[in-house]
Order: sequence, then C-alpha cells, then structure tokens
Amino acid sequence: MENSVDKNGTELGTAGRTDPSPGKTCIAYYLGLIPYEPALRLQETLSLARARRTVSDVLLLLQHAAVFTIGRFKGEADIVVSEETLTREGIAVFHANRGGGITYHGPGQLVGYPILSLRENSLGVREYVGKLEDAILRLLRSLNIRGYLDANYPGVWVGGEKICSIGIHVSRGITMHGFALNVNTDLSHFKYINPCGLSDKAMTSISKVLGRPVEAEAIIGPLLDAFSAVFGLEIRRGDDKCLPIPGGPSG
Repeated sequence: MENSVDKNGTELGTAGRTDPSPGKTCIAYYLGLIPYEPALRLQETLSLARARRTVSDVLLLLQHAAVFTIGRFKGEADIVVSEETLTREGIAVFHANRGGGITYHGPGQLVGYPILSLRENSLGVREYVGKLEDAILRLLRSLNIRGYLDANYPGVWVGGEKICSIGIHVSRGITMHGFALNVNTDLSHFKYINPCGLSDKAMTSISKVLGRPVEAEAIIGPLLDAFSAVFGLEIRRGDDKCLPIPGGPSG
C-alpha cells in the first residue's frame, strides 16, 4: 500500500530514532543491476522463509533494468506513449502485487525491498510505511537535502518534486516491495507515464538536487545507517552469492 502521513511539508514523519535491540538483526544484500522478475521471485522466496522463521529480517538493495511496474490500483492507462516507443527504449512492463500505481525503475535508482516481520518488529502497516518514509528523510538529511512528506501525495518530496516512491505488499505479516529512490536516474523515462497516477508532478533525483552526479552505490552506507536508526535493527551485510536469485544479476 502506498501511503504517506498527514505532515505536509515537515522534515520528519512518524518515527524517531530507535536504538537497535539485542538480537534484532537485519541482513542487507546489494544485488547490483538485476531484472525485475528475478528480484520479485527472490522476494517471494525470502518472504515464505521469513514467515517460517528460517531467516531473519532481510533488506534487498538493488537497481533494475528499465521497467514500468504497475501496482494494484491503476494500469496501462497511465502509460502515455506507444508500445513502439517502449520497445525502442527497451522498457519492459510488469504487473506487481504491491499497492500504488505505475512507476519507473531503471539504472541509477536505488530500490529497497525489506522482507520484515511486522509482528516481530511490533509494527502495524501504517507505522511501517511511516518508518520507510522516515528512513528516506533521514538519509536525505545526511546529504543536506531537505525532504518532506505531502499529505495529498504519497512518497517523499524535495522542492515540489518527487524523489522517492513507496509501495508495499504484506502477506502472512511479512513485507515485500518497498521504496525506489532516484539517485542518478534517467528522469526522462518518467515522462512516458503518469507516475503513481500523477500527471502534473515532476520527478527529481539526488544528483539533480545536488547538481552533481552521485552513484547509487555511494549512498548504500548512509541508507543502511538511516534504516538501522529508524527501525532499531542491527544491520549486517550479507553475501549476495548466497541468495537463490533466479537468472542471477545482470551486471
């Protein structure tokens, strides 16, 4: 469910800092550039394992090959270019079971898929989404970027433009999907859609706001620090070679 809290224009959302609790560990993996479908299958595998308590909480960080993903609430109507254009640009279209409308994923965008137990972290769905927003706000603040939430539009915003989309799915109390943060993304591809159903809102990126190129890998450390602080989880880096990725990373 894509969501935001009613704090229009404020820097912080619903959650403050939560010190990591003893024994509460989240394993973070960076998968590099990977197509959308293998990443979805991996999420499904880990979600089932988390529900069975055979793995701890997991945070998958990655970049996707160019793709438009469509959530449960809206469909192809928000694609505003022809199928021929999508073919020429090499942009796939994929239906997902997350909340929200259509969005773009591509190289230069850091995507985060937390596979967390809401029950074990004592979280409701709305509070969980608020913490995702807070983690992004905290990360942006560490980069001297003033992000905020808009009660009328979901996601995280900077200067009237959207910098991060959030859409989740919960099954058996385990989260899937998550956030897509524009770092050094080709923003022109967003012009091919009404992102999240918004026809009159522009997208931005960390690189655009800072006026210099920033690689997605460069913000992984600060993002993990923010995620740990907000969720109260000890973050440990995992070896992606240990994950059962269908098809494997593409770069």
